[in-house]
Amino acid sequence: MKPPSSIFILLSCVFIFQACQTDTALEVKTSKLVVDNRMETLLGQGYDFEGNGKDYDATPLEDVFTKATVDTFNFPLIKDDFVQALEQHLRLLKLRKQKKKQKIGNLNVNLDQLKQTIQELLAWQHSKPSRLLDNLDAYQIWGEDKKGNVHFTGYFTPIIKVNKHKTDRYKYPIYAYPKDWEGRLPTRRNIEEGGALLGKGLELAYAENKVDVYFMQVQGSGYVEYPDGRQELFAYSGTNKHPYQSIGRYLVERNDIDAKNISLDGIRKFLGKNPHLVDTVLFINKSYTFFIPKKFKPKGAGHVPLTADHSIAVDRRYLPLGSCLLAQIPIIDKAGNLQRHEWRLLLAQDIGGAIKGAGHVDVYSGIGIEGKNKASAFHHYGKMWLLLPKEEDVLPK
Repeated sequence: MKPPSSIFILLSCVFIFQACQTDTALEVKTSKLVVDNRMETLLGQGYDFEGNGKDYDATPLEDVFTKATVDTFNFPLIKDDFVQALEQHLRLLKLRKQKKKQKIGNLNVNLDQLKQTIQELLAWQHSKPSRLLDNLDAYQIWGEDKKGNVHFTGYFTPIIKVNKHKTDRYKYPIYAYPKDWEGRLPTRRNIEEGGALLGKGLELAYAENKVDVYFMQVQGSGYVEYPDGRQELFAYSGTNKHPYQSIGRYLVERNDIDAKNISLDGIRKFLGKNPHLVDTVLFINKSYTFFIPKKFKPKGAGHVPLTADHSIAVDRRYLPLGSCLLAQIPIIDKAGNLQRHEWRLLLAQDIGGAIKGAGHVDVYSGIGIEGKNKASAFHHYGKMWLLLPKEEDVLPK
């Protein structure tokens, strides 16, 4: 799972817990805490810029979830990789602790309903086209602004070069969780500048670039590659429990990077040109993520392998792990510009510390360079609906 920083989102991507801390997602210049009698949600986490994908003319929604007319939707075809993801989704539900009901916003849901939704999607590929319309209901999520605009960010599994031992080239440690530490764990500055963890035998490996280590922490996990070419997965093992602060937001507020152009590559490029500012920028985020070597493929908080472009990190107070969702997801070109919205089925399989409320999700984009390229500039808006069995008792009496 991602460290509690997530959403996206820095960007859950740098953004937005991971397993998804999804810093997985870029957070906002003007966050505002809004409270009503049903929930708390952070509004305004995204940036306002031309072409961000928001539907500014949408009608305000009265509830967190509003029942929609399913026969107006374009359900995408289910391909083999998504069939496998749905089967893993069933396994995720088996691993979850049973609850009779969970209240999410204005809905009541239980594991049986989530399971039935998955089974309907699996059966649909071999059935008549109208099956989903006959058997599922969709509930639009009110998004970040209560007008249905959901903030989509991206996260991925990076690959960084390391050495098992410290050398002149590889000198930045990647730490295991300090289980025997007494009291509050040190901040990022205390660890990196003050050497608070030195000499405790917690070093798993050493990287040649501390920014690489930071971005791997933001994503919640990553592969390390040793000089002989061998790769090993470093999975999320906890944080120091200090509050997460977005370095992306910090750079935008300093006017170092324009909000429209904020991305993992943009941040890396800026820090590369200004190495004297690396510590100043990174130490803004007191949160620090620890790792543990694992032999399995990248997994989310649901303890099942993640599927690129379909697995998402969510705030499980409003979208339970095991949920299936239909989205009009923003499609971004290589230049970071919104091209269109595409119908896509998404699976809630991860969580993120930067993912708060019902208006932000972090989309898993894959491993290495390809995953990074997809996730890097992804901080746009679309719409999303929670799928549940038709005529189930989900609305309070």
